[in-house]
Amino acid sequence: MAWEDELFTFLDDLEQQAEAAYAAERGLELADRARAEYASVALAGRLMASVGCEVGLRVEGIGRLRGTLDRVADGWLLLSGPAQDWVVRLPALLGVDGASERAVPDVAWPAASRLGLGSALRRLADAGERCVLHLRDAARHEGVVLRVGADFVELAEGEARRVLLVPCEALAAVSSSER
Repeated sequence: MAWEDELFTFLDDLEQQAEAAYAAERGLELADRARAEYASVALAGRLMASVGCEVGLRVEGIGRLRGTLDRVADGWLLLSGPAQDWVVRLPALLGVDGASERAVPDVAWPAASRLGLGSALRRLADAGERCVLHLRDAARHEGVVLRVGADFVELAEGEARRVLLVPCEALAAVSSSER
């Protein structure tokens, strides 16, 4: 019966080797799938999962901002800071720290998150409050948003209320006047 024991030991060993090879192959396949799936995750999805979190932003033409991420929408976000609130265009972001490890796919976003930057700027115009337009080249213009066009914002600047047209592509962010 010793040969039977040797045969069963040999077969057990082969089975264990096959299980180990399958586990290694399965692990590589799962890692490859995870990489491929993560390639479809957008920055906005990571930011959406971070709503309510304290984050740090690095913004073109402005530098570093820190505050609570209050809203993420189509092409922009709202950051509440200690001194002022910021509407930041996503294309002007140079970096984000403190974001959630999770992501929210855009199909799961609330309907209000589908509103573009123009909607946020129109709310500023309706409120008639002073704000600061921060341009990507680091220029700043303080005034009151009068109207919002398809791809530009109209600002009444200074005491003379000189009207300035600013292309939305030139905007990095809009901030409230300091509190």
